[in-house]
Amino acid sequence: QVQLVESGGELVQAGNSARLTCVSSDDTFSIHNMGWFRQAPGKEREFVAAIHWRGTNSYYADYVKGRFTISRDNAKNTVFLQMNSLKHEDTDVYHCARRRDPYSSGSEDPNKFDTWGQGTQVTVSS
Repeated sequence: QVQLVESGGELVQAGNSARLTCVSSDDTFSIHNMGWFRQAPGKEREFVAAIHWRGTNSYYADYVKGRFTISRDNAKNTVFLQMNSLKHEDTDVYHCARRRDPYSSGSEDPNKFDTWGQGTQVTVSS
């Protein structure tokens, strides 16, 4: 069974940066799109960013464009989320996820992702 393990969540001041890391146990990692989502208690899961399996294209929610950058290292089965200019409203639990179908195009729909990490907490103090 594929496991995704996130790390890097922390308490940061508004305006500062944080970098999240997600390591996958999947030996087919390099042919699956990967995404980051966030979810607060009692709220629906929210798309943040996704990256094509080749790493050539990335997709962002409007509220993080220009501030967050998703990247991946297929040799290390790892996906990253660099978060700059953090705002208090970015406080959330961030989950990485694997797109179900290999060799696929971009998607923001969480229903198209079949494997999820346990999440890492990012808290931004104002």
